[in-house]
Amino acid sequence: MGDFAPRILNLNTQGQVQIVMKTIGVDPAGITRMAGKALWMNVLLENVPCAAANILKQEMLAIGADAAVARGSVSCARSHTHVLLMASSKQFDRLIKRLPYQPFGLAGLAVELRSLVDYQKTFPEQLSGKDCYLTLDRPQVMAVINVTPDSFYDGGKSFSIETVLCQAEKHVAAGADLLDIGGESTRPGALAITTEEELNRVLPVVEALRNNFSIPVSVDTSKAKVAAEVLNSGANFINDISGLMFDDEMASVVAERGAGLFVMHTRGRPEVMQQDTKYDDLLGEVIAGLKFSIERAWAAGIPQNKLAVDPGIGFGKSVAGNLDILRNLDQLRCLGCPILLGTSRKSFIGSVLNQPQPQQRLYGSLTTVALGVANGARLFRVHDVAATRQTVDMAWEICCGKLD
Repeated sequence: MGDFAPRILNLNTQGQVQIVMKTIGVDPAGITRMAGKALWMNVLLENVPCAAANILKQEMLAIGADAAVARGSVSCARSHTHVLLMASSKQFDRLIKRLPYQPFGLAGLAVELRSLVDYQKTFPEQLSGKDCYLTLDRPQVMAVINVTPDSFYDGGKSFSIETVLCQAEKHVAAGADLLDIGGESTRPGALAITTEEELNRVLPVVEALRNNFSIPVSVDTSKAKVAAEVLNSGANFINDISGLMFDDEMASVVAERGAGLFVMHTRGRPEVMQQDTKYDDLLGEVIAGLKFSIERAWAAGIPQNKLAVDPGIGFGKSVAGNLDILRNLDQLRCLGCPILLGTSRKSFIGSVLNQPQPQQRLYGSLTTVALGVANGARLFRVHDVAATRQTVDMAWEICCGKLD
């Protein structure tokens, strides 16, 4: 028996496949032709009529793949079923070419699958903001600067302009790619403040940062009036925890000023969001909510290259739910937008590690950041810039580094 040293490779991106094939010495034309065959994907479809599900099952078997359906679907003893499609990227390409000739709306499914497969093969290369853009050829670190008296970790630390500028200088020197300014606490149970109070806190800060730094600035707000004022004063991005749900004017304000937008998933406002953290399908509902936010942004005229998505760790989720999102973060790639992850010092880390004080949670935070890089996140909203910069850069080289 020969010693061929077989081993299983976990290849999740086109780049990883190409690296292995280059190591083997595969002809470049062969790499282009074969790379998709190594990318195996499992695609879940929800509530498919059984007549359509049976056609999908037949088509998948015809191309050498398979589909799992609920018991009773083949005989149509039930009306609908979820369907799990299991195929390589190349096989999905073949399926997509066959579906337009089928009934029951499967031509529309072909369009959706085409986008999904394309998003899985590649990541967005950049995120555009007002008068700037972020290149995503490495993870981007968003430094938190809260000018609030009651934020869960750093409330009251950055209330004066002098303190803000000093903190911003340290963040930039440590490797921050953008600064995120928050004037209203969004910790669980936090009460809303008036538009005027929020503007009094953030507007002078944005103006001071713009006069002293060239780094992009984001403002964490769900109020359209606040967004309008800070964008007029030099901010580049709006970070809306509501995903455009709290203020109907927000999308048009962002679109009119050409700003970038981070949309987050949450369930209710901060004062009530932790009262209901049960979901029938957490990842499915998060993705559906973010997709709705994206479509609302599109309708207002915000292009795809100005949008990033945030699953909302700690916003209307239980500890187990937060861990589930981190475990399956790469599912958000189906939305075709860069993924922003905000886990820094949050309470679910304290619950897992028995660390009740936010000051104790640095190592747990950095663990989530490293796993976030591995699972597809490209932007990280954090309090600890220097430690995060080293963590994401190291994780990036391990997960996505290129051969010399």
